[in-house]
Amino acid sequence: MADQAVLTLLAGADGTARLPRLGGMARPNGVVIVSERFWAFADRDGTLREGELPASTGGARRLPLLRGLAKLVSSMAPLFSGRGVARTRERVVLALALVAPFALFFLPPTAGNLAGGVLTLALLGFLFRGRTLFLHGAEHRAIAAVESRQLVDTWSGDAKPSRFALRCGTNFAALAVPVTVLADRLFPLEIAVLTPLVVAVLSLGLTMELWLAVQGSANRWARLFLLPGLGLQRLTTREPALDETRLALTAVASVLRRELA
Repeated sequence: MADQAVLTLLAGADGTARLPRLGGMARPNGVVIVSERFWAFADRDGTLREGELPASTGGARRLPLLRGLAKLVSSMAPLFSGRGVARTRERVVLALALVAPFALFFLPPTAGNLAGGVLTLALLGFLFRGRTLFLHGAEHRAIAAVESRQLVDTWSGDAKPSRFALRCGTNFAALAVPVTVLADRLFPLEIAVLTPLVVAVLSLGLTMELWLAVQGSANRWARLFLLPGLGLQRLTTREPALDETRLALTAVASVLRRELA
């Protein structure tokens, strides 16, 4: 999208009373922005890719645990769709990284912990390579600009909304660790071959339910659950350059154009 077209869209969004809630993810070479229906990927090479998220069925939207897992699967669509943002080799690596933690539950505790630590470090290095940390900050800033109606001022650099976000996946990961540990300790059924896998899946669903409940709560004390994740964001984000923020805003403009059509 040309800069003038982006600015026109952002100016219109600044004057719109209700805008869709947006999320996103940072990549080494660009920023993905998503709504409930659409996604856009603005690449540092100047290209813009667009797509639609898979529609959740009515049952999946309403059932506790299942709705959280469905939301997690849907969030991966930009990475794994045919015109997605990841190349074939990268999709294989990401798929293995998603599946591998479940396999660790079947290892002896010592071996599982060691393998889990190695896998976590390798995954973090893979996910946050290149300019990802800076683009992660840009993604948060662009979404905060939507919510504060400072899109044009953020594009020009006159405003700098926070690079920290309550809905960041880092917050989800920080919640998932203690939830998984507690679920493993308190799971009431006898140990069986599939029990570790069941515990892992249930833990993800429970974490998503807790995460959504905290985000939707008006109680300030509920936000305490997000403090560990917000602290981690000091490590997973960096202050973005203006051109990186504009890259994220370009993806924002693409999603808003389709949402508001």
